[in-house]
Amino acid sequence: MRKRFSADSYVQGILAGDRIMLGRAITVTESRLPEDKKLAAEILTRILPKTGKSVRIGITGIPGVGKSTFIEAFGEYLTLQGMRVAVLAIDPSSKKSGGAILGDKTRMEKLSHNVRAFIRPSATGLSLGGVARSTREAMLLCEAAGYEVILVETVGVGQSETLVKGMTDFFLLLMLAGAGDELQGIKKGIMEMVDAIAVNKADGENEKTANQAVSEYQNALHLFPAAESGFQAKVIACSGLYGKGMDTIWEMIGEYQKITKLNGFFLKNRQLQNADWMHDYIRQTLADLFYENAEVKAMLPAMENAVREEKLLPPQAANDLIDKFFKSQIFMNKS
Repeated sequence: MRKRFSADSYVQGILAGDRIMLGRAITVTESRLPEDKKLAAEILTRILPKTGKSVRIGITGIPGVGKSTFIEAFGEYLTLQGMRVAVLAIDPSSKKSGGAILGDKTRMEKLSHNVRAFIRPSATGLSLGGVARSTREAMLLCEAAGYEVILVETVGVGQSETLVKGMTDFFLLLMLAGAGDELQGIKKGIMEMVDAIAVNKADGENEKTANQAVSEYQNALHLFPAAESGFQAKVIACSGLYGKGMDTIWEMIGEYQKITKLNGFFLKNRQLQNADWMHDYIRQTLADLFYENAEVKAMLPAMENAVREEKLLPPQAANDLIDKFFKSQIFMNKS
């Protein structure tokens, strides 16, 4: 059974930069046990004054684009500049076991042994869009532990781009060249969200094709209206395998921070993200209360069967379950 430390132990360990205690604290925030939720709230409240000083970078891209290789190269570059880097790698969950089906720590072997880096793979669990439900809490804990750069890697599916954009300062999209029409299949939504596009694997025979893709993506970005941040999104070629372009990307992120802090967008964006976090937490908490309710649990299998067999419309089944939930809550309050 996992040992539960006191809030004092967690806070002291985190502020001292203890990576083991940091990992354990993130595990507490991921737990759904009532006692862990209470402990997590106390830890987060106490470390809050030490948070907010990092730059939070969201990194996404389709599977096979080389996210892990890129992040390892970028992380190694940053640590060589004297910075401490935390990587929150969000793995897709197995629907059968609930566990993560990838292993970013094994795919970033060099960075995982770097004393200035911290890598935390987390399963998405039941969260939509490839972002773990406790990613925001993990970011705060990492900031309190002294990590100046937080890299959030998503699985790059569905809504993950929107969600990671909504919790980071800078949003980087990794793309590949040489896969047919470079603009085919690019969704307008994600192109409007990005702060930069990095065409990865720009090495060897692929370098010329990657440089051509950079021009095509840059032309595409010019078709969109100016971003609220005031920063003009850029496109560069890079190679995670050879560490090419890491300095240029970091300089670009620095330029973004300078512009957005001067025009007030940086602070405004974080304030809006905190409000979104509150609403997300409300939705998650209500869903937990609903599915943990004993009467809902007892009624749910029969309702699911009725829906599968088309004996009951899904909205009606949902309304019946919600009515059962609220009636049980009223009964509990009266008793």
